[in-house]
Amino acid sequence: MTRNSAFQPQDFMTYLLNRAAEATSQAFQKSYKSKYGMLRTEWRVLFHLGCYGDLTAKDISLRADLHKTKISRAVAALEMRRFLSRRTRPEDRRHEVLTLTKLGQSAFHDLIGNAERYNEALMAPFSAQEQALLRRLLLSIAAEA
Repeated sequence: MTRNSAFQPQDFMTYLLNRAAEATSQAFQKSYKSKYGMLRTEWRVLFHLGCYGDLTAKDISLRADLHKTKISRAVAALEMRRFLSRRTRPEDRRHEVLTLTKLGQSAFHDLIGNAERYNEALMAPFSAQEQALLRRLLLSIAAEA
């Protein structure tokens, strides 16, 4: 096989970041998919409601940078499993406020424990300084993008 370009995907930062994100996300996905049958978007909606309290789908879309149709599907699935409930805002009936149910709160607390343990294991090979640097660099890249 001949090389058409000196450019290599493994040198392209977007490629590397995507590979790292996908690999770490896939590994963590096992914790919420196997026990709760959730998909990634459902976990992200549950995570936002658990961390920030009652939100609208639009709020979650802005915070999580997810398309509203994906959030809508995730909300419907979580509601069907009784992890969240919806109520219409009295002042604006076009918007629904999403709230975790007791079952949703329980799943959130269980999964946050898993997330904390996963994060610790993921970062364990790095020194405290390397962890801080990695976090700063990733936050900087995200802010600039």
